[in-house]
Amino acid sequence: MSLFQKKAAQEPDSSWMETYGDMVTLLLCFFIMLASISKIDTVLFEKVQSGMTKEIGKQPPQRPIETMKQELTQAAANVQGSDDAVDVGTDDRGVVLNLDSGAMFDPGSANIKPGMMPLLKELVGTFQQPRFENYRLEIQGHTDNTPVKTAQFPSNFDLAAARALATMRAFVALGMKEDKMIVSAYGQYAPRVPNTLEDGTPLPANQSLNRRVAVHVFPR
Repeated sequence: MSLFQKKAAQEPDSSWMETYGDMVTLLLCFFIMLASISKIDTVLFEKVQSGMTKEIGKQPPQRPIETMKQELTQAAANVQGSDDAVDVGTDDRGVVLNLDSGAMFDPGSANIKPGMMPLLKELVGTFQQPRFENYRLEIQGHTDNTPVKTAQFPSNFDLAAARALATMRAFVALGMKEDKMIVSAYGQYAPRVPNTLEDGTPLPANQSLNRRVAVHVFPR
């Protein structure tokens, strides 16, 4: 065997380095992507996960957030006259119920109208299903931009907070556990739609949409 042949025979096989390099590059990209994500879109994640489960795992897709949305929509439909009192949607965390303040409260009041209790009872019945045990509720109080200044409610924040707290207490009275809920107040500062035109002209229909108690339901 010539010296050249002997040296060539002794050289290690480095072809694996190419595959190893690709793997390291992919891992680096993966962790950079994770680091760049500030928050997870739970609804989108659920859609992707269910699609992968169906196509790759050949298992029935599981979409608990979508299931909850459908069941809450049906629960609201079961109560006569609730069509204008609540709408059900989703955000990047989970399900969102917008309870109309006009249907729930008298103007300037945080006392829930008795006629709303059947609807709240139906909603609580859905929240308490065992499959939704690991979900939490954030109950948010919102107002429009009309200033509130009374002895009981010196500001929009006070009224929004009182209405959110009243909703939480109603849920507790109907069987919900306190440790599954948190309460927050946004006042006029998180409107669904603009309260006014650019020139400041009020938009009553929009203001009505912005007066609400929003119940956000999301996994713990």
